[in-house]
Amino acid sequence: MLYHLLYPLRNVFIGFNLLGYITVRAASAAITALFITLIIGPVILKWLVKRGLSEEIREDTPDTHQNKKGTPTMGGLIILCSLLIPTLLFARLDNHFIQLLIFTTLFMGGVGFIDDYLKVVKKYPKGLIARYKLMGQVTIGIIVAVVITLSSDYSNVLIGSSHADVHWQTSVPFFKNLLINFGWFYFPAVVLVITATSNAVNLTDGLDGLAIGLVGIAAIAWAGMSYVSGHIKFSEYLNVMYFSGAGEITIFCGALVGASLGFLWFNSHPASVFMGDTGALSLGGVIGTIGVLLKKELLIPIVGGVFVAEMVSVVLQVGSYRLRGKRIFRMAPIHHHFELLGWPEQKVVVRFWIIGIILAMLSLGTFKVR
Repeated sequence: MLYHLLYPLRNVFIGFNLLGYITVRAASAAITALFITLIIGPVILKWLVKRGLSEEIREDTPDTHQNKKGTPTMGGLIILCSLLIPTLLFARLDNHFIQLLIFTTLFMGGVGFIDDYLKVVKKYPKGLIARYKLMGQVTIGIIVAVVITLSSDYSNVLIGSSHADVHWQTSVPFFKNLLINFGWFYFPAVVLVITATSNAVNLTDGLDGLAIGLVGIAAIAWAGMSYVSGHIKFSEYLNVMYFSGAGEITIFCGALVGASLGFLWFNSHPASVFMGDTGALSLGGVIGTIGVLLKKELLIPIVGGVFVAEMVSVVLQVGSYRLRGKRIFRMAPIHHHFELLGWPEQKVVVRFWIIGIILAMLSLGTFKVR
C-alpha cells in the first residue's frame, strides 16, 4: 500500500525512493510486524483470557504438560495480524505471488480458526472433523496449483541464459538446470506439499516456542531464496530460475520473521499463549506455498527438516503400532520422545532450533553448491 501511494512521489521527496528497494521494504515489514505483535499481543491475550479460550491438554502428552492446562490458545490471531498488516503496507499488492500468499494465509487461518473455535468454545474434543480439515487443505492446494498453471509468470522463466516453461516443473537441488516435469501429477504434488507442511507445523506445535521459532528460521531461508530468484543478476550468476516479481515474496517472509520473533516473546517457555491451529495451519500452509511458488518443492524437506521429522515420527509410530503392535518412540511426535528421555523442554526446543538453523544454511548453500 505504501509502495503504491508513496513510491510514485519519489520525485517530490527523494526519501520515497527507498521504497523501490526490496531489502528496505522487507526490513521495514519485519520491524513493523515485530512492533505490531508486541502492541496487540497483550490486548488479544487479555481478550482470550477474559473469554476463557484456553487449551485443553491432551492425555497423550508427557505428564509435565498437564500444568499448561488453562493457557490461552488461538494466539494465531496475533500472528495473522502482525503478518498481514506489514505485508499489505510494504509489498506490491498487484504482485500475483503476494496475492496468493495472502489468500493462502487467510484461507488456512480460517480453517484453523474453525478448528480452534470448535475445540475451545463449543468444547468438541477433536475440533474440526479430520476429513473436513483435510478437505480445506486439499482445496487450497488445488487453488494454488490452478493459479500457477494459469499464470504467465512461469511461461518464459530465465534459467541461466535460456528460457523455459516451468508451469508443472520443479528444480532439483545441487544440480544445474535439472528440472523434473510432474505433468498432470503436478496437482496432487502441490496438494501433498501444502497438506504435509500444514500438518507438520501443527504436529510440531507441542512445546513452548518450538514451532514458531522454526517457522521464523524457515522464513529467513525462504527470504534469501526468493530475493535471489527475483534478482536477475544474482539468479544469472548462481544459474537459478529467475521469476519476475518473485522478489516481493521477500517482503512477506520479512513480515513472517518479525511476526515469529514477536510471538516468541509470548510463546517462549513458560508460554503465556499458544498459537493453536489458527496459527499452525496457516503458517504451515504458507511455508509450503512459498516453496511451490519458487519451484523449490524438493528443498522443503531441507528448509523444514525438523517439521518433516516430526511428521515422519508420527507416521512411523502409528504404522509400527498397527503392523507390529510395538512403538518405535516412547511417544510421538518426536519432541515428546526426547522429553521422556529426560531432556528438559527448553533443551529440546533450543536443540531443534539449532538443527533448523543448520538445515536453513544448508538449503541456502544449495544455490552455490551445484
